[in-house]
Amino acid sequence: MAERTRIDDIADLIAPDFADALQKWDSYLRYEKNVSAHTLRAYQTDLKHFTTFLTVHLGGAPSINDLSEIKLQDFRGWLARKAGEGVSARSRARSLSGVKNFLKYLDKHGIMHNAAIGLITSPKIPRTLPKPISEDQAKRLINFENFEQISGDDIDIRNRVLFLMLYGLGLRISEALALNIGDIPHSDGFWRIMGKGRKERIVPTLPIITRMLERHLENRPDDPEAPIFVGAQGKRLNAGVAQKALRDIRRAEGLPETLTPHALRHSYATHLLSNGANLREIQELLGHASLSTTQMYTDVDNAKILEIFKKAHPRA
Repeated sequence: MAERTRIDDIADLIAPDFADALQKWDSYLRYEKNVSAHTLRAYQTDLKHFTTFLTVHLGGAPSINDLSEIKLQDFRGWLARKAGEGVSARSRARSLSGVKNFLKYLDKHGIMHNAAIGLITSPKIPRTLPKPISEDQAKRLINFENFEQISGDDIDIRNRVLFLMLYGLGLRISEALALNIGDIPHSDGFWRIMGKGRKERIVPTLPIITRMLERHLENRPDDPEAPIFVGAQGKRLNAGVAQKALRDIRRAEGLPETLTPHALRHSYATHLLSNGANLREIQELLGHASLSTTQMYTDVDNAKILEIFKKAHPRA
Protein backbone atom coordinates (compact mmCIF):
# COMPACT_ATOMS: atom_id res chain seq x y z
CA MET A 1 0.00 0.00 0.00
CA ALA A 2 1.39 3.42 -0.98
CA GLU A 3 2.28 5.84 1.80
CA ARG A 4 -0.21 8.65 2.31
CA THR A 5 0.93 12.16 1.48
CA ARG A 6 -0.23 15.60 2.57
CA ILE A 7 -2.11 15.86 -0.74
CA ASP A 8 -4.01 12.66 0.14
CA ASP A 9 -4.94 14.18 3.50
CA ILE A 10 -6.26 17.32 1.79
CA ALA A 11 -8.21 15.26 -0.77
CA ASP A 12 -10.28 13.81 2.08
CA LEU A 13 -11.59 17.31 2.85
CA ILE A 14 -12.56 18.53 -0.63
CA ALA A 15 -14.71 17.77 -3.66
CA PRO A 16 -13.29 15.54 -6.44
CA ASP A 17 -12.78 18.39 -8.93
CA PHE A 18 -10.84 20.36 -6.29
CA ALA A 19 -8.75 17.26 -5.47
CA ASP A 20 -7.96 16.70 -9.16
CA ALA A 21 -6.82 20.31 -9.59
CA LEU A 22 -4.70 20.03 -6.46
CA GLN A 23 -2.93 16.94 -7.79
CA LYS A 24 -2.19 18.73 -11.08
CA TRP A 25 -0.77 21.73 -9.20
CA ASP A 26 1.39 19.44 -7.08
CA SER A 27 2.80 17.77 -10.21
CA TYR A 28 3.36 21.17 -11.81
CA LEU A 29 5.39 22.34 -8.81
CA ARG A 30 7.41 19.12 -8.67
CA TYR A 31 8.20 18.50 -12.30
CA GLU A 32 7.84 21.82 -14.13
CA LYS A 33 8.82 24.38 -11.51
CA ASN A 34 11.20 21.95 -9.78
CA VAL A 35 10.55 23.51 -6.36
CA SER A 36 12.47 22.24 -3.36
CA ALA A 37 11.01 19.54 -1.11
CA HIS A 38 10.87 22.10 1.72
CA THR A 39 8.81 24.57 -0.35
CA LEU A 40 6.53 21.79 -1.55
CA ARG A 41 5.82 20.66 2.02
CA ALA A 42 5.15 24.24 3.08
CA TYR A 43 2.68 24.80 0.22
CA GLN A 44 0.91 21.53 0.98
CA THR A 45 0.58 22.48 4.64
CA ASP A 46 -0.77 25.91 3.68
CA LEU A 47 -3.42 24.35 1.44
CA LYS A 48 -4.41 21.85 4.12
CA HIS A 49 -5.01 24.63 6.66
CA PHE A 50 -6.91 26.70 4.10
CA THR A 51 -9.15 23.83 2.98
CA THR A 52 -9.84 22.92 6.62
CA PHE A 53 -11.00 26.49 7.18
CA LEU A 54 -13.15 26.41 4.02
CA THR A 55 -14.78 23.12 5.02
CA VAL A 56 -15.94 24.66 8.30
CA HIS A 57 -16.73 28.05 6.76
CA LEU A 58 -18.84 26.58 3.94
CA GLY A 59 -20.31 23.72 5.94
CA GLY A 60 -19.10 21.04 3.54
CA ALA A 61 -16.39 19.87 1.16
CA PRO A 62 -15.38 22.85 -1.03
CA SER A 63 -15.39 22.51 -4.82
CA ILE A 64 -13.71 24.43 -7.63
CA ASN A 65 -16.89 26.50 -7.99
CA ASP A 66 -16.71 27.39 -4.29
CA LEU A 67 -13.13 28.59 -4.78
CA SER A 68 -14.25 30.93 -7.57
CA GLU A 69 -16.86 32.50 -5.28
CA ILE A 70 -14.70 33.13 -2.21
CA LYS A 71 -14.82 36.83 -1.38
CA LEU A 72 -12.19 39.18 -0.03
CA GLN A 73 -13.72 39.07 3.45
CA ASP A 74 -13.45 35.27 3.43
CA PHE A 75 -9.70 35.45 2.87
CA ARG A 76 -9.45 38.09 5.58
CA GLY A 77 -11.48 35.91 7.91
CA TRP A 78 -9.08 33.02 7.36
CA LEU A 79 -6.06 35.20 8.10
CA ALA A 80 -7.79 36.72 11.14
CA ARG A 81 -8.51 33.26 12.48
CA LYS A 82 -4.85 32.29 12.10
CA ALA A 83 -3.83 35.50 13.89
CA GLY A 84 -6.24 34.62 16.71
CA GLU A 85 -4.54 31.24 17.01
CA GLY A 86 -1.24 33.00 17.63
CA VAL A 87 0.23 32.40 14.16
CA SER A 88 2.92 35.01 13.44
CA ALA A 89 2.59 37.59 10.69
CA ARG A 90 5.49 35.95 8.85
CA SER A 91 3.79 32.53 8.90
CA ARG A 92 0.45 34.04 7.85
CA ALA A 93 2.14 35.80 4.94
CA ARG A 94 3.77 32.55 3.85
CA SER A 95 0.45 30.69 4.09
CA LEU A 96 -1.25 33.32 1.96
CA SER A 97 1.57 33.04 -0.57
CA GLY A 98 0.97 29.29 -0.87
CA VAL A 99 -2.77 29.72 -1.40
CA LYS A 100 -2.19 32.50 -3.93
CA ASN A 101 0.23 30.28 -5.83
CA PHE A 102 -2.43 27.57 -6.13
CA LEU A 103 -5.22 29.94 -7.17
CA LYS A 104 -2.99 31.69 -9.72
CA TYR A 105 -2.13 28.28 -11.16
CA LEU A 106 -5.86 27.53 -11.55
CA ASP A 107 -6.42 30.89 -13.23
CA LYS A 108 -3.43 30.50 -15.58
CA HIS A 109 -4.62 27.06 -16.70
CA GLY A 110 -8.24 28.11 -17.21
CA ILE A 111 -9.59 26.01 -14.34
CA MET A 112 -10.95 28.77 -12.11
CA HIS A 113 -10.80 32.55 -11.70
CA ASN A 114 -11.18 34.51 -8.48
CA ALA A 115 -10.44 38.24 -8.64
CA ALA A 116 -10.45 38.62 -4.86
CA ILE A 117 -7.09 36.92 -4.42
CA GLY A 118 -5.40 39.84 -6.19
CA LEU A 119 -6.97 42.34 -3.79
CA ILE A 120 -5.89 40.89 -0.48
CA THR A 121 -2.71 42.30 0.99
CA SER A 122 -0.14 40.22 2.79
CA PRO A 123 0.19 40.68 6.58
CA LYS A 124 2.82 43.25 7.45
CA ILE A 125 5.92 41.50 8.74
CA PRO A 126 7.78 43.35 11.50
CA ARG A 127 11.39 43.94 10.57
CA THR A 128 13.67 41.92 12.80
CA LEU A 129 17.41 42.45 12.88
CA PRO A 130 19.72 39.46 12.94
CA LYS A 131 21.53 38.70 16.19
CA PRO A 132 25.07 37.79 15.21
CA ILE A 133 27.62 36.38 17.59
CA SER A 134 30.98 38.06 18.04
CA GLU A 135 34.13 36.81 16.34
CA ASP A 136 35.44 35.64 19.73
CA GLN A 137 32.25 33.65 20.31
CA ALA A 138 32.62 32.07 16.87
CA LYS A 139 36.14 30.98 17.82
CA ARG A 140 34.82 29.38 21.01
CA LEU A 141 32.07 27.56 19.14
CA ILE A 142 34.32 26.10 16.46
CA ASN A 143 37.44 25.81 18.65
CA PHE A 144 39.52 27.07 15.72
CA GLU A 145 42.88 27.28 17.41
CA ASN A 146 42.84 23.77 18.89
CA PHE A 147 40.93 21.88 16.24
CA GLU A 148 43.81 19.66 15.19
CA GLN A 149 44.20 18.61 18.85
CA ILE A 150 40.49 17.93 19.51
CA SER A 151 40.27 14.54 21.19
CA GLY A 152 36.48 14.39 21.06
CA ASP A 153 34.59 11.68 19.21
CA ASP A 154 33.67 11.75 15.54
CA ILE A 155 30.28 13.30 16.31
CA ASP A 156 31.87 16.28 18.07
CA ILE A 157 34.20 16.82 15.11
CA ARG A 158 31.30 16.45 12.66
CA ASN A 159 29.26 19.05 14.52
CA ARG A 160 32.05 21.61 14.71
CA VAL A 161 32.83 21.18 11.00
CA LEU A 162 29.15 21.72 10.20
CA PHE A 163 28.95 24.87 12.30
CA LEU A 164 32.15 26.18 10.77
CA MET A 165 30.63 25.77 7.30
CA LEU A 166 27.50 27.68 8.34
CA TYR A 167 29.67 30.50 9.67
CA GLY A 168 32.58 30.29 7.23
CA LEU A 169 30.49 29.95 4.05
CA GLY A 170 27.25 31.66 5.11
CA LEU A 171 25.16 28.55 4.43
CA ARG A 172 21.63 27.78 5.44
CA ILE A 173 21.45 24.56 7.49
CA SER A 174 19.49 22.88 4.68
CA GLU A 175 22.18 23.83 2.15
CA ALA A 176 25.01 22.43 4.28
CA LEU A 177 23.21 19.15 4.99
CA ALA A 178 22.41 18.68 1.28
CA LEU A 179 26.12 18.71 0.33
CA ASN A 180 27.81 15.49 -0.78
CA ILE A 181 31.48 14.55 -0.66
CA GLY A 182 31.67 15.14 -4.41
CA ASP A 183 30.69 18.78 -3.84
CA ILE A 184 33.90 19.55 -1.95
CA PRO A 185 36.02 21.93 -4.06
CA HIS A 186 39.50 20.83 -5.04
CA SER A 187 41.41 22.85 -7.62
CA ASP A 188 39.41 26.08 -7.86
CA GLY A 189 38.55 26.53 -4.17
CA PHE A 190 34.91 27.46 -4.78
CA TRP A 191 31.79 25.75 -3.47
CA ARG A 192 28.77 25.55 -5.73
CA ILE A 193 25.79 25.90 -3.44
CA MET A 194 22.23 25.11 -4.52
CA GLY A 195 20.07 27.62 -2.67
CA LYS A 196 16.44 28.68 -2.55
CA GLY A 197 14.56 28.32 -5.81
CA ARG A 198 17.29 25.92 -6.93
CA LYS A 199 19.54 28.87 -7.75
CA GLU A 200 23.24 28.07 -7.71
CA ARG A 201 25.74 30.45 -6.18
CA ILE A 202 29.52 30.36 -5.94
CA VAL A 203 31.15 30.73 -2.51
CA PRO A 204 34.92 30.77 -1.87
CA THR A 205 36.14 28.23 0.65
CA LEU A 206 38.50 28.84 3.56
CA PRO A 207 41.71 26.87 4.22
CA ILE A 208 40.52 25.89 7.69
CA ILE A 209 37.37 24.34 6.19
CA THR A 210 39.52 22.18 3.92
CA ARG A 211 41.62 21.00 6.87
CA MET A 212 38.63 20.31 9.09
CA LEU A 213 36.80 18.41 6.35
CA GLU A 214 39.86 16.20 5.82
CA ARG A 215 39.85 15.39 9.54
CA HIS A 216 36.10 14.78 9.56
CA LEU A 217 36.17 12.48 6.51
CA GLU A 218 39.48 10.66 7.09
CA ASN A 219 37.78 7.37 8.02
CA ARG A 220 34.95 7.61 5.48
CA PRO A 221 34.90 5.95 2.02
CA ASP A 222 35.58 8.39 -0.82
CA ASP A 223 32.09 8.15 -2.30
CA PRO A 224 31.21 11.38 -4.16
CA GLU A 225 27.47 10.67 -3.80
CA ALA A 226 27.64 10.21 -0.01
CA PRO A 227 26.53 13.06 2.28
CA ILE A 228 29.29 15.03 3.99
CA PHE A 229 27.30 14.97 7.22
CA VAL A 230 25.69 11.72 8.34
CA GLY A 231 23.80 10.64 11.45
CA ALA A 232 24.12 7.58 13.66
CA GLN A 233 22.58 5.28 11.03
CA GLY A 234 24.90 6.50 8.28
CA LYS A 235 22.13 8.44 6.54
CA ARG A 236 22.10 12.16 5.77
CA LEU A 237 22.11 14.15 9.01
CA ASN A 238 18.74 15.54 10.10
CA ALA A 239 18.48 19.29 10.74
CA GLY A 240 16.81 18.68 14.10
CA VAL A 241 19.80 16.65 15.29
CA ALA A 242 22.17 19.43 14.20
CA GLN A 243 20.09 22.06 15.98
CA LYS A 244 20.14 20.04 19.21
CA ALA A 245 23.91 19.62 18.91
CA LEU A 246 24.30 23.39 18.62
CA ARG A 247 22.14 23.90 21.71
CA ASP A 248 24.34 21.46 23.64
CA ILE A 249 27.58 23.17 22.57
CA ARG A 250 26.00 26.56 23.24
CA ARG A 251 25.24 25.61 26.83
CA ALA A 252 28.63 23.97 27.36
CA GLU A 253 30.52 27.01 26.06
CA GLY A 254 28.28 29.59 27.75
CA LEU A 255 27.24 31.09 24.41
CA PRO A 256 24.05 33.17 23.97
CA GLU A 257 20.69 31.46 23.45
CA THR A 258 20.24 33.50 20.28
CA LEU A 259 22.95 31.35 18.67
CA THR A 260 21.11 29.18 16.12
CA PRO A 261 22.22 27.70 12.79
CA HIS A 262 20.72 30.69 10.99
CA ALA A 263 22.43 33.11 13.39
CA LEU A 264 25.75 31.71 12.13
CA ARG A 265 24.76 32.70 8.58
CA HIS A 266 23.82 36.15 9.89
CA SER A 267 27.17 36.36 11.67
CA TYR A 268 29.01 35.52 8.44
CA ALA A 269 27.34 38.43 6.67
CA THR A 270 27.71 40.85 9.56
CA HIS A 271 31.41 40.11 10.06
CA LEU A 272 32.06 40.45 6.33
CA LEU A 273 30.32 43.83 6.33
CA SER A 274 32.16 45.07 9.41
CA ASN A 275 35.48 44.11 7.81
CA GLY A 276 34.82 45.89 4.54
CA ALA A 277 32.83 43.72 2.13
CA ASN A 278 30.17 45.64 0.22
CA LEU A 279 26.49 44.78 0.12
CA ARG A 280 26.53 43.56 -3.49
CA GLU A 281 29.28 41.07 -2.68
CA ILE A 282 27.43 39.86 0.40
CA GLN A 283 24.20 39.57 -1.61
CA GLU A 284 25.95 37.24 -4.06
CA LEU A 285 27.59 35.18 -1.33
CA LEU A 286 24.30 34.71 0.56
CA GLY A 287 22.25 34.08 -2.56
CA HIS A 288 19.70 36.81 -1.81
CA ALA A 289 17.43 37.53 -4.75
CA SER A 290 16.97 41.14 -3.66
CA LEU A 291 19.52 43.62 -2.32
CA SER A 292 16.87 44.90 0.11
CA THR A 293 17.12 41.61 1.99
CA THR A 294 20.86 42.10 2.40
CA GLN A 295 20.53 45.75 3.42
CA MET A 296 19.31 44.79 6.90
CA TYR A 297 22.93 44.09 7.76
CA THR A 298 23.79 47.78 7.47
CA ASP A 299 21.73 48.30 10.64
CA VAL A 300 23.75 45.69 12.50
CA ASP A 301 27.28 46.94 11.98
CA ASN A 302 28.86 49.90 10.22
CA ALA A 303 32.64 49.91 10.11
CA LYS A 304 35.53 50.65 7.80
CA ILE A 305 36.23 49.20 4.39
CA LEU A 306 38.66 46.53 3.29
CA GLU A 307 38.36 45.19 -0.18
CA ILE A 308 38.24 41.52 -0.94
CA PHE A 309 36.75 38.42 0.57
CA LYS A 310 39.95 36.97 2.01
CA LYS A 311 40.68 40.20 3.84
CA ALA A 312 37.06 40.65 4.82
CA HIS A 313 36.45 37.30 6.47
CA PRO A 314 38.03 36.89 9.93
CA ARG A 315 39.01 33.26 9.26
CA ALA A 316 40.39 33.69 5.75
